[in-house]
Amino acid sequence: MAGVLTAVMPGPGAGVELRELPEPELERDSALLAVALSEVCGTDVHLAAGRLAGVPYPIVPGHVTVGRLEKIRGRLCDVEGRALSEGDAVTFLDVHKTCGACWYCLVAKASTRCPARKVYGITYGIEDGLTGGWAQKLYLKPKTRVLPLRSAGFERFMAGGCGLPTALHGIERAEIGVGQSVLVLGSGPVGLSLAILARAVGAGSVLCIGGPRNRLETARAVGAEVLDIADADEEGRAAWVHERTGGRGADVTIEASGDPRAVVQALRWTRDAGRVVVVGQYTDGGEVAFNPHRDLNQKHLEVRGCWGSDFSHFHGAVRLMGDPERSAAWGALELERFALTRAAEALEAVARGAVVKALIDPAMDRG
Repeated sequence: MAGVLTAVMPGPGAGVELRELPEPELERDSALLAVALSEVCGTDVHLAAGRLAGVPYPIVPGHVTVGRLEKIRGRLCDVEGRALSEGDAVTFLDVHKTCGACWYCLVAKASTRCPARKVYGITYGIEDGLTGGWAQKLYLKPKTRVLPLRSAGFERFMAGGCGLPTALHGIERAEIGVGQSVLVLGSGPVGLSLAILARAVGAGSVLCIGGPRNRLETARAVGAEVLDIADADEEGRAAWVHERTGGRGADVTIEASGDPRAVVQALRWTRDAGRVVVVGQYTDGGEVAFNPHRDLNQKHLEVRGCWGSDFSHFHGAVRLMGDPERSAAWGALELERFALTRAAEALEAVARGAVVKALIDPAMDRG
């Protein structure tokens, strides 16, 4: 039997290799997914550089993926209890094995901090099988939360992709009031989804500081007023924000850049008694200094972290992208498809910010 073509990260700094891995023997209540599209995102750039702890290299990356159910053994159901069938178009929650029984799950109600939590394409390695989307097929282990796409097609859902559930969590944490000013720091896929969602929940204005220029053009297309970080120093950026917020600073600032310095800037560019949500610090970028009196306490700021996403955010993303009218703004995000054989090129393009969103399309390898 021919193997399954996959793109593998052997280890930090080792590049991407093409390998054939065996098709798994399905356990009961599991499935094999024929991959249609899988995202190449900033997390994959961090994985390639070895910036995440606990990664069992070698791995098959690709944690947000869509495709069709090719084989089902046993019974597979959606959250409504409806049985899924072979041939159905689906996505799945990339977080797996959240226990639902520990202190974080039951008391803190923060399942993203469950110590049993595993993630497809990140904390599953090739020893666990076909557990990443940069492959022709992916193994959906028992108890994986599978979501039928129905009216949300493959490409439309992936226009939101992995950034959309994270952004939905960030917007939830931000509690934006109708008419408030919102500042988004960062114009990658998460920042772009945050800008769209901030407008959708009633923000009076959305400002976005980021780069490069192609991503800022997309931010402008979805309704944000933008500033390229290359066009102003930190003092100039602060002045730009204050000029557009009555001299006070933004009501709500959401950091989605991944640069630790942006967290301090978020504190300083938010108005007194405003709110800051930190979404972008997914890896340890190092320490930064700030003045607890001037930058935080005297300003009477509320600061919230936001880690990952849970099933509710994936469920919301599927519902949102299944509505042509409400999902129309994501049509401004340019999607570039790469064959599996060009996975390394896709990763490099994302690392440089040369693309707004890169997708692996295994069908392109079939010519």
